Amino acid sequence: MEPNVRFWMTECQSFFQRCLQWTELLDPTNLFISISKIEKSRQLLLTNEDGSIHDLQDKRATVHPDSSKLIPSFFRPAALLPFTAPMVFLSLVPVKSLKSIVLPQLSFCTYSTAFNVVNGNASYNRRPYESILLGTGVIASTAFFGLFPRLLLMKSAVKNVFLRETLAAAILTQVSAMNLAASRSFEPIRGIEVMDKEGNVVGYSRKAGTKAVSDTATSRVVLFGTSAFIPEVFSHFFKKTPLFVRYPQSLWTLKLSCTILVMGLMVPVSFSMFPQIQRIQCSKLEQEIQSATEETELFYNRGV
Repeated sequence: MEPNVRFWMTECQSFFQRCLQWTELLDPTNLFISISKIEKSRQLLLTNEDGSIHDLQDKRATVHPDSSKLIPSFFRPAALLPFTAPMVFLSLVPVKSLKSIVLPQLSFCTYSTAFNVVNGNASYNRRPYESILLGTGVIASTAFFGLFPRLLLMKSAVKNVFLRETLAAAILTQVSAMNLAASRSFEPIRGIEVMDKEGNVVGYSRKAGTKAVSDTATSRVVLFGTSAFIPEVFSHFFKKTPLFVRYPQSLWTLKLSCTILVMGLMVPVSFSMFPQIQRIQCSKLEQEIQSATEETELFYNRGV
């Protein structure tokens, strides 16, 4: 069994434990761990189950639990905050024309799609061209669903500034959930591996795939919803203060800082909402899987 999988299966079953662990794994230095160091850690862990905790942390932060392949630096969990926080901020800036929102929205959808595909469950069969076609379609469709409501909002007669800003945050939240569900849509269709407590694969379950995507989409809603709404509320009340009247240019600096701060707190919280390696009762799975094992409880990789 992959040491990565064994750890998540046996440890960090409480929300508090998972949150502490993700706080360590989201260390930005994990983006710069060398390939040679990762491979050395991997070999030590595969040959010695008592490998050091530090080596194990390096591996969990950079290696996919399903495929055991190295996750590209730009799409490791630690990269989500530095890449998406500026995109979230720019996507919520009040716009006077559609051109000013196209690049931030398209960038957010493109990065989210790549991140979701790379960090999703990788145990099902898929061909390279299928991933390319799926990714292209997801980027185009979610960018459209993000831009079209903003265009309508821009042309609408809604005069309440706070309402317009919160509607923009709601659109971004919905797009993030749609993006994850669409980019990982093969998992509920083709099924993902479910395994026993020893790591032996019992079969492929579409129901487990559906639950993995649903739970992760929920965590994205919490992450981007909170990260989008709180800065908007903060900005609304800040505009009423004497400080804003005196230094109106400070609004965007404070709003960007608030977005980064809230996302920095919410990323480990959202990743910890559900276990990385989730348990599921065998009775809730397909009949063929129930017939293939005597275990009452099975496990699957939820993805990030």
